[in-house]
Amino acid sequence: MRDVTIARNYADALVALAQKADDLEGWGTLISSVADAIDREPKLRLFLDQPRVSAARKNEILAKALQDQLPRLMVRFIQSVVMNRRQHLIAEIAIEYHQIVDDLKDRVHAQVQVAREPDDAVRQSIVRELTRALGKRVVPHFSIRPEILGGTIVRVGDSVMDGSVRRKLGMLRMKMLNG
Repeated sequence: MRDVTIARNYADALVALAQKADDLEGWGTLISSVADAIDREPKLRLFLDQPRVSAARKNEILAKALQDQLPRLMVRFIQSVVMNRRQHLIAEIAIEYHQIVDDLKDRVHAQVQVAREPDDAVRQSIVRELTRALGKRVVPHFSIRPEILGGTIVRVGDSVMDGSVRRKLGMLRMKMLNG
């Protein structure tokens, strides 16, 4: 079974637990925090990946370390991941979790590149137009790229909508050279 499929199955289970706790967003933050901690702390990652330490011992230590940090069901979920020796998938589980929640909430994330810092009115206008065009609630992630000169470049998944001045000038140049 591929790791992505396994991670998706675990993420489905975690979503069910989060729905039971009525806190999809909070649990998403928590699983991302756990994944980030494993990524940032080489000692923690080494401990979890250590084959000489039994899964039971790892779970005992994790329970003590996390009991005051996470809800009991979240700790038990992480312990089940470790017991099944899938701790290397926690970051992927977090990614899959967020994708499932986004689907449930009918929202999409958009990478929006602009030439200069947009004011609030421009941000709202971009979000409104993207929401209308995509038919889903858009969560924008703005970045500044002065080299596009003006306009916007929007990436949603694999789709790119390039409305930059730079692209338009390039197309105009090609027309003038060819026509």
